[in-house]
Amino acid sequence: MVSRAGHIGLTESVNQQLRAAILDLARERGPAKTICPSDAARQVGGDHWRDLMDDARDVARQLARSGDVEISQKGEVLDPDAAWRGPIRIRAR
Repeated sequence: MVSRAGHIGLTESVNQQLRAAILDLARERGPAKTICPSDAARQVGGDHWRDLMDDARDVARQLARSGDVEISQKGEVLDPDAAWRGPIRIRAR
C-alpha cells in the first residue's frame, strides 16, 4: 500500500478512495451513528490499513471543514482545525 511518503499521484488516489469510503460508510450508518477512521482505512488498505490511518484522519478533517461530516471525541464535536489526538469518531451531516 502507499505510505504518506509515497508518490503524489498514488497518494491522491488513495485520499480520494478514503474520502469516498468515509462518506459512504458514514452515510450508510446515518447521522445518529458514527464510524471510526479505521473503518475507511480497512476498506481501502486491506491488510495494510494501519499505514493509512494518518491519511484517513487527514481526509476526515478535510470533510469536516467542508461540512460533509463532523468529528467527535468522547461525545464532543471537535474543531477540524484544532490540534487533537486520540481516538475520534466520524458522523455524516
